[in-house]
Amino acid sequence: MGVYFNPSNASFRQAKNSRIYVDKTKLIEYLNDRLSTEDKCLAVSHARRFGKSHAAGMIDAYYSLGCDSTELFDGTKISESADYKKYMNKYNVIHLDIASVWDFHKEDLVESIKERVCKDFKKKYNDTLDYSQDLYLLIQEIYEITDTQFVIIIDEWDCVIRNSDNKELVHEYLQFLHSLFKSEESKSFLALAYITGILPIKKIKDESALNNFSEYTMLKSSPITKYYGFTEDEVKELCKRFDMDFESTKAWYNGYLIDGIHMYNPNSVSMAVERNDFDSYWRNTSSFASINTFIMMNYAGLKDDIMKMLAGGKVMVNPNTFQNDFSTIASKDDALTALIHLGYLGYDADRKSAYVPNYEVATAFELALQTGGWKEIAKAISTCDELLFETIDGNAEKVAELIELAHDTYTSVLKYNDENSLSCVLTMAYFTAPGYYNIIREMPAGKGFADFAFIPRANAGFRPAMVVELKYNKSADTAIKQIKDNRYHGALSGYSDKILLVGISYDAEGKDKKHHTCVIEEINGSAADTQ
Repeated sequence: MGVYFNPSNASFRQAKNSRIYVDKTKLIEYLNDRLSTEDKCLAVSHARRFGKSHAAGMIDAYYSLGCDSTELFDGTKISESADYKKYMNKYNVIHLDIASVWDFHKEDLVESIKERVCKDFKKKYNDTLDYSQDLYLLIQEIYEITDTQFVIIIDEWDCVIRNSDNKELVHEYLQFLHSLFKSEESKSFLALAYITGILPIKKIKDESALNNFSEYTMLKSSPITKYYGFTEDEVKELCKRFDMDFESTKAWYNGYLIDGIHMYNPNSVSMAVERNDFDSYWRNTSSFASINTFIMMNYAGLKDDIMKMLAGGKVMVNPNTFQNDFSTIASKDDALTALIHLGYLGYDADRKSAYVPNYEVATAFELALQTGGWKEIAKAISTCDELLFETIDGNAEKVAELIELAHDTYTSVLKYNDENSLSCVLTMAYFTAPGYYNIIREMPAGKGFADFAFIPRANAGFRPAMVVELKYNKSADTAIKQIKDNRYHGALSGYSDKILLVGISYDAEGKDKKHHTCVIEEINGSAADTQ
């Protein structure tokens, strides 16, 4: 048992013993089918905290000769397979976290990796091996002695590609990977390769170290999509088990659509369940500088697209031009694709569109904008909480003033000449409300469709249900009358003790052009369906 060679099952044991554990062991069944085949090399490139390292620890526990994991896997989903013990703890395993080596040994990376692995080799084989030779030749020597193949796991394999401008170092590193995964020797000693990263594999001229890998990304991961992140059914089960409101969990952490499957950020869901509190946990694990780096790029239409997505829309994107490298962004599509791979945008493959996946990510953009170059937009977004509270308190004049500020801020991005554009601006104005409300645009209600319905979720606290009707070149009183005449508020009956009827008007033709007015009325929630 070593740290890098034939590791223990401690990582998986710790995960399995945790209060919040979701069984992903069926991934092993898929891996077993690929052992010692032409398809034995897998590269999983997902956003941070999406379960890649958890899977790596599970693979350690299942294959490593350095432990006995029978007890750990009994009762798991993989144990339902008749021959699941056939490969258990039968392989020599090497597990490397390149990021941890990179942090301390940037210039002598390959040699440092070898030193760490050889230290474990010596515990087992003493001085019987020729440690002067390259690592892959040492592995081959061990294979010839033991007749036992290797499973090689590399976490954060791409940190060198992402962080180094030293072409010689990158070349040396890629040649090292080539020796592990594509040399003649590896054809005999390698049973399985599992590497993880953030970016898909970059095709570097004259380098072919990893072109034999099957790739699984934030764009496409079939058929192993469900083994990374939490599926909706898994989140529902957790919410039921820990008495968490599923609709709130969905609004905060859902939204990634990969191969048609709705996926949740597992780290954030786990933190929310553990603390019984909805918050933006994932943003604390990644650098906001990466958001600013890409959204501030001077590509035509990029700013418009970012604003459209923040307002709840989707934008077309071509991810195929992306060179799998953050340093060679050459277009708006490249910038948006980079954000998809980082997990800051979702990707709808059917519509070939990018979008902001959930409220947690929206708050990451909010914070990034406040520290970036879009000062006016950041200022407007910073008033969103104030706007919501002023609406709840019935301060119609202040609400109109804040809506007008939003209009003045976003008018250069969103064409502001009809009710649909006013809807987009209003979405941005109430930017923080989705943390507490399910907001439905054009909600069927009464005798028609309410422009906006703010339906409070379980975490809404004192925040009441609201119906918002917009009018372009008509009065706010007209909007209130339409709500009442068409009984839009009846659809919100029972959601809260009170319902606010909010009429907002934008006058673009009178002497006070671009002038907003607001009227707010309160009615009893329990009686709304009878009024």
